[in-house]
Amino acid sequence: MTAILAAVGAGRDGDTGAARTALLALWTEIGPAGDALHRCTLAHYLADLYDDPAQALAWNIRALDAADTVTDERVQEQHDSLRIAGFYPSLHLNLADDYRRLGSFRTAAEHLALARQHAPALGPDPYGDLIRGAIDGVGAAIERRDTAPRG
Repeated sequence: MTAILAAVGAGRDGDTGAARTALLALWTEIGPAGDALHRCTLAHYLADLYDDPAQALAWNIRALDAADTVTDERVQEQHDSLRIAGFYPSLHLNLADDYRRLGSFRTAAEHLALARQHAPALGPDPYGDLIRGAIDGVGAAIERRDTAPRG
């Protein structure tokens, strides 16, 4: 997890190429049967490093698939405040946004509904507020049939 977060930090500092390279190398190291929390986290962050919504979609699908096999006990080994339920609003939001950007508005709306369904698992904190606001923003873009990247 330390290596994943270090690569994510490089991406947030503007070096998306280095972050993507590091995360892809870690993905190869972890492997398809590796720790599901690591796979979920890595794929979730890696998706954000692609401007192409089809590439982002592939990684977001991997993140959701991995999340489906993660237990609360496993995420609490990482941090005792985490619950896997809290991952799903963001995972479905990202899928909704990818499908929206690809013009697949019906599927985008389905994932947005799932993001909203899971949103009560978010805390009353800045992260929860961010995700709830993004759900509203993506919902408005779906209604407008807008495929432009979000700001």
